Amino acid sequence: MAEAVPVRCPACLRENGYAAPVFPCACGSPVTPPLDLAAPPVPLTHRTWSDTWVAVRCTACGRVSEWPHPELGCASCGTVVRIPVHPVETVTGAGPGSGPGVRDGLLPRPGVRGQGRAADPGRPGAPGRDGSAGATGSAGPVGAEGASGTSGASGPAPGQPAAAPVPRPAFRPVTIRTARDAVATAALYLRWLGFQDVRQPDGRPIPSAAVDLRAPGLVAQVDPTTAPAGLRAVECVWLNGLTASATSVYFALAGYTQDARSRADDLGIPLFVMDLTGMPQPVNDPADQLVGAGS
Repeated sequence: MAEAVPVRCPACLRENGYAAPVFPCACGSPVTPPLDLAAPPVPLTHRTWSDTWVAVRCTACGRVSEWPHPELGCASCGTVVRIPVHPVETVTGAGPGSGPGVRDGLLPRPGVRGQGRAADPGRPGAPGRDGSAGATGSAGPVGAEGASGTSGASGPAPGQPAAAPVPRPAFRPVTIRTARDAVATAALYLRWLGFQDVRQPDGRPIPSAAVDLRAPGLVAQVDPTTAPAGLRAVECVWLNGLTASATSVYFALAGYTQDARSRADDLGIPLFVMDLTGMPQPVNDPADQLVGAGS
């Protein structure tokens, strides 16, 4: 985590401490957006997809990639401000991410579906209904090649049929009466999918707030409220998963707004809706893929 710096709210003039997030470059080095503290923060009144990202150059390998633009919510008045970042300088030398222009070195936005070879050519960045652009959908061919390239002990003997995968038993739902029941049901369902050591927070869940669930390689959020989960909630769980290098999953009792579902499809976040019988249902392609492949 970078060192905290003071940022003055333009609405109430209160100084808030802010530490720039640290992101993982493709080379493995940490990348931090270079904050421009000489420029005043800009109040965020309207959010667009393009303005949410900022180009940052890795100081280790020179690669330029796009990461979420630094933002801060004032602890006093609640105003959300976007913190200016120094622009990426043009580099003409050789090296990853260098070239005649900044855009030449940009990588696909992290976690965005539809950037792969199976993307729908009619709408760049849009996932196909076959789910082939998701992370779990692309793991099959890679795993098959890895198995054939290793010793024969890990696969079936020549001439022998491959062993069929052992099916999971049917999920046994738990009736949801309280927010605690919703969190417990989501934890049970994640264990049924194959995630081990799913941890629930201590204490009684607050009915008006979402609850985090964590497991190795997993960041999940359970929304027990009666309002549909919105765009910001989906983006937050994605950022939490990105920071932890883990799969992000969202459960909601009241479903999702259309903007939230569209963004979840773009980011490859599995969305589930739970009814009062306690049976989670997938509502998008990434969720279908997760149910089919498990953890």
